[in-house]
Amino acid sequence: MATEQGAKEALMPNPMHQFEIKRLFNWELGGIDASFTNSALFMVLAVVVSSAFLILSVRGRNMIPGRMQSISELLYEFVRNMVRDSTGPKGEKYFPFIFSLFVFILVINMLGMLPLGHYSFTPTSHIIVTFALAALVFVGVTVIGFWKHGIGYLRLFAPSGVPWFMMPIIVPIEVISYISRPVSLSVRLFANMMVGHTLLKVFGGFVGVMGIYGIGPILLMIPFTALEILVAFLQAFVFAVLTSIYLNDALNMHDH
Repeated sequence: MATEQGAKEALMPNPMHQFEIKRLFNWELGGIDASFTNSALFMVLAVVVSSAFLILSVRGRNMIPGRMQSISELLYEFVRNMVRDSTGPKGEKYFPFIFSLFVFILVINMLGMLPLGHYSFTPTSHIIVTFALAALVFVGVTVIGFWKHGIGYLRLFAPSGVPWFMMPIIVPIEVISYISRPVSLSVRLFANMMVGHTLLKVFGGFVGVMGIYGIGPILLMIPFTALEILVAFLQAFVFAVLTSIYLNDALNMHDH
């Protein structure tokens, strides 16, 4: 009985093992663990893959674009229109950063969907990675806001039209809402990627345990995989949209 249970546990691996950070090269720098991990590897791969795709796809600059050039131009126009609609003309010079952020997150999410077994990994399923990206956006937007408006940027926390006696309530709410931006931005991406990959791993484990009767979980995995691919794209898009909205607040100081 114990042997049979052990066999089933071997067939159905722990779905959380896919999120384990593994050191590929040990390296200590000034007493700090700076080892190269599987997470770092996939982030480097995301940079290499996205850069190679975009450079090679537009190298020919054909009047009649091929498949790769069409995809890169579609992504370019998609993000450019989104930035223009969200920030107006002032935000267009920040388009390269938002486009790079969108493509980086999108490629990371898609690489995590590759069926590489134990070698598969999704860095955006770790809160430290998504929080680092969100913190970069938060700090950058805040610096731009003070650079553009000086101390007047603090008016963002005191919307016009609000009665003075309501300010002691409104200002703390606005401050808390502002400083919680990196938390909400990072948790949204991290949670969606982690939950989706966990479900896929669980259904994959059921296939191994149930054997010939695992056709049900296999059929369920097809729509779940398609949904996870859609989520991977949507989460990259949402991250870029919210970055544009935060940038719009810093550039245009819209009252809200």
